[in-house]
Amino acid sequence: MTEPVDATDLGDRGELLRVARGGSLNLAGAVLNQALRFLITLLLARLVGRGDLGRYFQAFAFLALLGLLSLSGFRGALTRFVAVHRADGDAGALHGTLRLGLILPTAGAAVLGALLFAMSGWLANHALDDAAMVFPLRIVSIALPATSFADAALAATQGYRTMTPFAVVNLVFEPTFRVLLTVVFLGAGWGLKGAMVALLVTNCVGAVAAGAWLRRLTGRLTAAPVYHWRELFGFSTVSWLASLAGTGLVWADTIILGVFRPAREVGVYQVATRLTVLATIVLFPIATSFAPQIADLYQRGNLERLARLYAVVTSWTLRLSLPGFVVLMLFPRPLLHVFGRGFISAATVTMILAVGQMFDVATGPTGYMLVMSGRPYLTMANNVFALIVNIGLNLVLIPAYGIRGAAVAWAVSIALINVAKVVQVWVTMRIHAYDAGFAKGLVAAAAAFAAGLAVHAGVRGFASLIVGAPVVVLVYVPVLLMLGLGEEDRLVLRRLGEKLLVVQRTPGPARADSQ
Repeated sequence: MTEPVDATDLGDRGELLRVARGGSLNLAGAVLNQALRFLITLLLARLVGRGDLGRYFQAFAFLALLGLLSLSGFRGALTRFVAVHRADGDAGALHGTLRLGLILPTAGAAVLGALLFAMSGWLANHALDDAAMVFPLRIVSIALPATSFADAALAATQGYRTMTPFAVVNLVFEPTFRVLLTVVFLGAGWGLKGAMVALLVTNCVGAVAAGAWLRRLTGRLTAAPVYHWRELFGFSTVSWLASLAGTGLVWADTIILGVFRPAREVGVYQVATRLTVLATIVLFPIATSFAPQIADLYQRGNLERLARLYAVVTSWTLRLSLPGFVVLMLFPRPLLHVFGRGFISAATVTMILAVGQMFDVATGPTGYMLVMSGRPYLTMANNVFALIVNIGLNLVLIPAYGIRGAAVAWAVSIALINVAKVVQVWVTMRIHAYDAGFAKGLVAAAAAFAAGLAVHAGVRGFASLIVGAPVVVLVYVPVLLMLGLGEEDRLVLRRLGEKLLVVQRTPGPARADSQ
C-alpha cells in the first residue's frame, strides 16, 4: 500500500509547482466564465420567468448533446494528433488531421441540424408537449454547425501547446458577448427569442474567431494532406463514447424533465443546478492542470510521487470547495430567492444536488488518473454505466416526484460513478488520495457548519445569508489554519496567490460542453 506522505520528502517539487501554476490560471478563467454564465441564468430568471428559462436550458441541452454527437470524439483526437504530428515534423499528416477533424464534425453537425430543424415541430408538440419549444429548437439546429466547428478548431489550437485561443474565445469572449447581447435583446422586449438569437450570434462569431486563430497558428499548409484514418478514428471512438456518456449525464435529466414536467419546473431545476456548480468551480481547473503530471509520472514508474501529488490535489480541491457546500446546505432558500420567489421551492433539490457534487469533489481527479495512466476504457465504461443508471432512475422518479426525483437520480448516479473510480484507481495502481489534509478540511467544515447553523437558527430571511455566509468563511479558515498546514499546503497557496495576479500563457483544458 502506497501511503501519501508530506511533500517535504520530495526531492523535486516541480510537479506540484506546475499543478499550482496551471490550476491558478485555469481557475481565474473558470471563475470569470462561470460568473458570466451565472449572470445569464439570473437575467433570464428575473426577466423571462421560470417557463422560458426552462425552455432555454432544454434547447441548450439539445445543443450540447448534438454538438458532442457530431464531434465524434475528434476534439480529443485533434489536440493529441496535432501535437504529435508537429513534434514529428510530419506536415502532411498534420494537414490531413486538421482537414478531417474540422470537416467531418462540421458536416455531421449540419446533417444533425437539418434533421432537428425538420423534426422541431414534432419534438415540441408531441415529445415535449410544448409548442413554444419550436423556435428554440430551430435556433439550435442553425447554431449547431458553427458550435461544432468552434469546438474542433479550439481543440486543434491546443495541439500547438497554447491555451490562449481557448481562454480568450471560450472562457472570456463567448460568455461576455452572450451576456451583452442577451441584455440588449431582453431590453428590447424580445424575451426568450432574444436570448436564443443571442446564443446563435455568439456561437457563430465565436466559430469565426476560433477558425481565424487556428489559421494564424497553422499558417499556410502547403504539404499534401496525408490521412491516418485508423489511428484517428481508433483514438476518437473511445474518447467520443466516454464524452458522450459524460455529457449525457449532465443533460439527460433536463431533457427527460421536459418530457414529463412543465417547462417552469425545468427552469427551477436548472437554477438549483447552477448554484451547486458554483461550489465545484475549483475542481475542473485544478484537475486539468494535474493531468499532464499523471501521464509523466506514471510513464516513468514513479508511483510514490504520483500518490503524493494525487493526495495534495484532492485535498486542496476539497478544502477550497467545502465553504461553498456548507453555505448551500444551510442557506438554499435565500440563495434561490435571488432569482425570484418562484424558485424557493427548489431548496430541497439544491441540497440533494449539493450532496452529489460533494462526492465529485471529494474523490478528486480520479477520472484523469484512469485516462492518463492508459485506461480510458474504464472511464468509458463508468460513464456509460452511470448514464444508464441515471436515465433509468429519471424515468422512474421524475413522473412521480418531479424535480426532486431528477435530483435524486443525478446524485445517486454521480455518487456511484465516483466511488467506482476511486476503487478502480486503488485496484489498478494501489494509490488512494486521502491524507491528513483531507481530514482537516472535514473538521474545519464541521465547525463552520455549526457556526452557520447557529446563525440560521437566530436570523431569518435573506439576512441569514448575508450574515451566515461570512460567518462560515470566518470560522472555516481559522480552524483550518489552527489544524496546521504542511509545506506542500503553503507552497500551493503561495503559488496560487502569485499566479492569480500574473497572466501568463500555459496549457489549458478542453472546451467545456456545459453552459
